[in-house]
Amino acid sequence: MRLKEIAHARSGDKGNHANIGVIARDPSYYDFLCREVTEVRVAEYFAPLNPRSVKRFLLPGIHALNFMLYDILAGGACKSLRIDSQGKTLALALLEWEIPAAYDESALISP
Repeated sequence: MRLKEIAHARSGDKGNHANIGVIARDPSYYDFLCREVTEVRVAEYFAPLNPRSVKRFLLPGIHALNFMLYDILAGGACKSLRIDSQGKTLALALLEWEIPAAYDESALISP
């Protein structure tokens, strides 16, 4: 199952850094997201882009996680030659991630 089946996401730049917000489609998925979508796993997923570090912030009031990916944008919007110099597609990329743990898909609510 891909992450997009149980979460929404948004991303953007903060200079040379990017943040990705991951929001549970249903509050019942939040604990699963906290357990499976960790700093280490997100850092591994984005390893080809060489983030210096990844920091996760929990937002339980809105059933969301926020990730800061430091030094991932190859200089940021003004310096980077990458097509996505502002990190806008990072959320879409993360939503395609195959979730490594089993989850009862019959409990999922259609988006």
